Amino acid sequence: MANLKRNTITIVLEVENGAIIRKKTYLTPVFIPLSTIYEALDLMDEIKKRNVLKTERELIDALITFITHKVYGNQFTKEDLIAGLHSPNAMSELFNQLLFIARGEQSEETKKYLETMI
Repeated sequence: MANLKRNTITIVLEVENGAIIRKKTYLTPVFIPLSTIYEALDLMDEIKKRNVLKTERELIDALITFITHKVYGNQFTKEDLIAGLHSPNAMSELFNQLLFIARGEQSEETKKYLETMI
């Protein structure tokens, strides 16, 4: 268990004159309990059915809450995540976080980032 998979998310903290001048990358906790997969799968089912989550906004809010609290252990707030994700990439990033929990999928960018930390 020494080499547990982790994931990252980068949140923009400050933009000035159209350029990102401050951002922060967060790591998932070292250990995420198996029970979190069940929650991820339930959320994926809700997304597929679309009868539980009635609007796109509710879908986004559910993903943000799950990612903020369950995946990253409250290292940042929901408001930080909402303000710090680039809109055109936001849904893709949120789904990638969900897939990391449900399937253990990591992006190549995340793998490279984690390698630099060893």
